[in-house]
Amino acid sequence: MRIDGLQYANWSEKIFRQMREGGVDAVHVTIAYHESFREAVLNLERWNQWFETYPNLITKGLTADDVKRARETGRTAIFFGFQNPSPIEDDIGLVEIFHALGVRFMQLSYNNQSLLATGCYEEEDCGITRMGRQVIREMNRVGLVVDMSHSADRSTIEAAEISERPIAVTHANPHEWAPALRNKKAEVIRAVTEAGGMLGFSLYPHHLKDNSKCTIESFCEMIAGTADAFGTEHFGIGSDLCQDQPDSVVEWMRTGRWTKEIDYGEGSAAAPGFPPMPDWFQDNRDFAKIEKGLRSVGLNESEIKAIMGGNWYRFFAENFGPM
Repeated sequence: MRIDGLQYANWSEKIFRQMREGGVDAVHVTIAYHESFREAVLNLERWNQWFETYPNLITKGLTADDVKRARETGRTAIFFGFQNPSPIEDDIGLVEIFHALGVRFMQLSYNNQSLLATGCYEEEDCGITRMGRQVIREMNRVGLVVDMSHSADRSTIEAAEISERPIAVTHANPHEWAPALRNKKAEVIRAVTEAGGMLGFSLYPHHLKDNSKCTIESFCEMIAGTADAFGTEHFGIGSDLCQDQPDSVVEWMRTGRWTKEIDYGEGSAAAPGFPPMPDWFQDNRDFAKIEKGLRSVGLNESEIKAIMGGNWYRFFAENFGPM
């Protein structure tokens, strides 16, 4: 079983077919960055059109059982998530509405301070806000997973402590291995995993040691070391694959509508753009290379199966339904 904890591709029949060629059974896809409620619903509507157009390639995912059904029928199950809480605006009631519409993950902040938590680019981390505590409780109740991938350290640790259900960092790597602002320090990974949570290892070059030149040996050695330190059962892949997206999308991801200036974020001070992917991971057809790489650094078959999809499957089964 192969499950990817996050992608934000420029979706097309080509990519859906590559998912099938790569044997990818499920993908958590980003539905919103800075969108309002109505704009997020329009994005969900677009996905309904793709499900209707490509029924032999993709299917909507709501529960872990949908991964099994997709696998049995040769399709990829698509699970929806937000990288920012902006679609719920300031209305906690929209948490349940979006869960009913199929959303299964929501980040509490994206780089900046939100109404719920502090983002990883802020100078001061104020932790989970009053509204954030209430939203976490509501997310726990309905089965919407708390995702802290772009949140700051204190906020992430507090979310793991406050949440009555395990939380996720769907796409990041250890900060000690690659010191990007988005990567997670050991104390953060410990807080997430000790509370039963999951972290998906990212293949986005700004999160990798040596960026686009990162070797598969280095990536797989990092996975093996992290799994050994915190427990194999808490890790999966969250590629953060942004395949075929134009560079203009990076500006939307980082800047949205909150500033009139360009937020350069990770990488150079030049205009935002997507860095080249490592030569060993270009698209969904390359997941088998990671399996081979994990085998070469000494992981056994059960550990590889867990990291490539089994752990995400268990996490889906335990956390997508109501308490």
